[in-house]
Amino acid sequence: MKKFNAIQQTFKVEYSYQLQFTKDLFGTDNPLFHDIFANYRKKGGVKVLFVVDDGVIKAHPTLKGKIISYCQKFADRIVLTEILVVTGGEETKNDHDNVLKVLQGVNDNHIDRHSFVVAVGGGAVIDMAGYAAAIAHRGVKLIRIPTTTLSQNDSAVGVKNSINIFNKKNFLGTFAPPFAIINDIDFLPTLEHRDWISGVAEAVKVALIKDDKFFGFLEKNAVTLYNREMEPMEYLIYRCAEMHMEHIAQGGDPFETGSSRPLDFGHWAAHKLEYMTDYKMRHGEAVAVGMALDLTYAHLIGLIDEQTLKRVLNVLETIGFDLHIPLETEDEWNVLLGGIEEFREHLGGQLTITLISNIGFKHDVHEIDLDKMRDAINVLNNLCQPKIC
Repeated sequence: MKKFNAIQQTFKVEYSYQLQFTKDLFGTDNPLFHDIFANYRKKGGVKVLFVVDDGVIKAHPTLKGKIISYCQKFADRIVLTEILVVTGGEETKNDHDNVLKVLQGVNDNHIDRHSFVVAVGGGAVIDMAGYAAAIAHRGVKLIRIPTTTLSQNDSAVGVKNSINIFNKKNFLGTFAPPFAIINDIDFLPTLEHRDWISGVAEAVKVALIKDDKFFGFLEKNAVTLYNREMEPMEYLIYRCAEMHMEHIAQGGDPFETGSSRPLDFGHWAAHKLEYMTDYKMRHGEAVAVGMALDLTYAHLIGLIDEQTLKRVLNVLETIGFDLHIPLETEDEWNVLLGGIEEFREHLGGQLTITLISNIGFKHDVHEIDLDKMRDAINVLNNLCQPKIC
């Protein structure tokens, strides 16, 4: 048999997506949503399938009517096919029937690769709908309209989509950048208080690993953020989203082919805590606890001093987070600590846990001393007593 040389080619694909900020997105005098489609296609209408979080519908009962009225006014550009309402919260990522519901909507409404799925809701609904859009026709265009602080400043501005399976968070997923993200600040005032502060944890996370000045802003405004003042929250969302997108675009690994994932600071424990509480713990609440635990561990191994540890814990508690880890049995200890091994598997073999050496400076480690991590849990629980609601 004749020997043939190996054939090899290299190509690059450029991605571009935008994050817009507005108020009253579906007010008929607001041209932003219309302009996105007008800029995409200069002539003719574009088919659009909406997937909307049922919690958003309950909090904003006029939303469906406003979407319909808006699309009717701009029917030359926006061809509304259907408004699907799906279960909100982490439950939507645990029940795979929701993915099938979106895929059925894509099929029944003849949504093709030149059409759009528009996901309106919290991070879980946006994750689920984005996953469905990414696997339909090998990729239907997606517009995200996040409605919580956490989704507006973190989860919806990234390039990941996912659902849960095998008792593991985000086990099934894709990397598929959205066509656009639109942050409408008017969705935030109706949030439950837990959801209002939940997104602040991700801001603390990115500040701790990237920007000491931003952490100073959060420290200065911890009380006003807890008190739901809009001005500091608007800046928090903008700056956090800006740094998140900068990391994706300029960090050198947008699709996470390597093992270093600084934006997952605090997340190995957070994902297990969500699972252990049957997802009753919000993601941001779990991230706050996960960061507190990893910061305590960083102190015990000599990376940060006690003053830095207590400074960050104080900010998190002032914002409103309960940092106590309620482990009652040895099995619960083992399940939580087993999250480290699961995180290693998720990374592809080599363990990389992001800690900090100072505020604003990340420090990756590739081994975790489990006895020292057990000590960290005890130290953290002694420093942070459980909140009484």
